[in-house]
Amino acid sequence: MAGARHASLHPDNRFDRTVNAAENLLKEMSDRGIEPDVTSYSIILHVYSRAHKAELCLCMFRSMKDRGICPTVATYTSVIKCLASCGRLEDAEKLLGEMVSEGVCPSPATYNCFFKEYRGRKDVSGALELYNKMKAPCSPTAPDIHSYNILLGMFIKLDRHETVMELWNDMCESTVGPDLDSYTLLIHGFCVKEKWKEACQFFMEMIEKGFLPQKITFETLYRGLIQADMLRTWRRLKKRVDEESAKFGDEYKSYHIKPYKR
Repeated sequence: MAGARHASLHPDNRFDRTVNAAENLLKEMSDRGIEPDVTSYSIILHVYSRAHKAELCLCMFRSMKDRGICPTVATYTSVIKCLASCGRLEDAEKLLGEMVSEGVCPSPATYNCFFKEYRGRKDVSGALELYNKMKAPCSPTAPDIHSYNILLGMFIKLDRHETVMELWNDMCESTVGPDLDSYTLLIHGFCVKEKWKEACQFFMEMIEKGFLPQKITFETLYRGLIQADMLRTWRRLKKRVDEESAKFGDEYKSYHIKPYKR
């Protein structure tokens, strides 16, 4: 059954074969007197969730509970993820309430399902309300690095600079980040808005903290500075990068950036 978790689910007939195989195995287990446990059901729910089959997810989830099997955090999260990604936020929120009422504490991954849907809807108030709830001192579940990166990406695209920097400062204070993805999102966001001073500042901070930027980040910043007639700035930045490059070893040496011609 573990193979079902990683099976490719497209097109639909492949999904049907994967699910039928898993459900047949459940039936075979029952026929042999082996009761499926929460892990067995969680795997199938994970498959349904990946395929965005909301009704199948809910049906299997209720069937599991009817058999007296208590859902885990992962089980709830799979169903909530499916509902949220299918645009059924009210149903997802209702299930979250049920989860909490039954004493199962949501994980950051549970809440990230909502953040992703808020991002897709550009729902600023919904995202900030949930974020503030999570970071409250009494909250049992604080945002993780994925929460912050989802929100950073969302607010960078919405050009909410003040909110982006508030999130960044919160993330640094919480000690969960930033990571490579956080810096990449921020720097590329500054490049798009042609905020070269900020882009260079965080580019150097990233390197000083031991994160080797992706080659595309080097190239994006380089092209932007050249187009903005800031070749001197690039040369100063490149000199600093070269000074710090020893910590990256051979990995950095492969980053040959071709001269840019306007």
